[in-house]
Amino acid sequence: MKPKKVIVSWSSGKDSTLTLLRLLETPDYEVVGLYTTYVGDEVPFQATPMAVVRAQARLTGFPLIEIALPEVFPPNAVYQARVVDGIRQQMPDVEAVAFGDMFCNGIEAYRRRYIEPAGWSCVFPLLGEDSSQLAREILDRGIQTILTTIDTSQLSGDYCGRWFDAELLRQLPHTVDPCGEDGEFHTLVVSAPCFQGSLQLRPTGIERQERFHCLRYQIFTSD
Repeated sequence: MKPKKVIVSWSSGKDSTLTLLRLLETPDYEVVGLYTTYVGDEVPFQATPMAVVRAQARLTGFPLIEIALPEVFPPNAVYQARVVDGIRQQMPDVEAVAFGDMFCNGIEAYRRRYIEPAGWSCVFPLLGEDSSQLAREILDRGIQTILTTIDTSQLSGDYCGRWFDAELLRQLPHTVDPCGEDGEFHTLVVSAPCFQGSLQLRPTGIERQERFHCLRYQIFTSD
């Protein structure tokens, strides 16, 4: 059968990177691009500047669709319409949309409710898999990623700016998901097997908000 043309929901973090790698290894799909939603000039929660997301996309070699949102939590109808219209207008030959969701917590049904009526299938390469095993796979594959946002209501802000590595996984409290899938932390990938080159990161400080701590940094591309 002819592979389906799939676009990957790209957050700039480890989950979407692992999703892309998995899809590149299967003959069932042909990755044709990435898409990112943003507010202002950043990806919400990740706090990743769009300039950095664009640099990541260049390293993957795939085109990036940028979809602006009016606010971090727009009404569902607004969010869904923006995503569908953005993909349809900029990449009309897409047949499937892939997400890096891991937990079976209703997110799959939510995604399907607006993706499938648009005529596309939903793909969830990581859904339902054990978080500890996925965390080890991320490390084993050589995905280099740093914790850029911490929800201090769930994890100490001291973890902000730490590398996602074996030592960090050993030190995480048992109440924290190894992949941060409950929103405890978000990450930025600087190097991966799907990158042609890497991002060199120079931290400039930590922005400490009331609840969230965000790493601020400068990025340089190394080809």
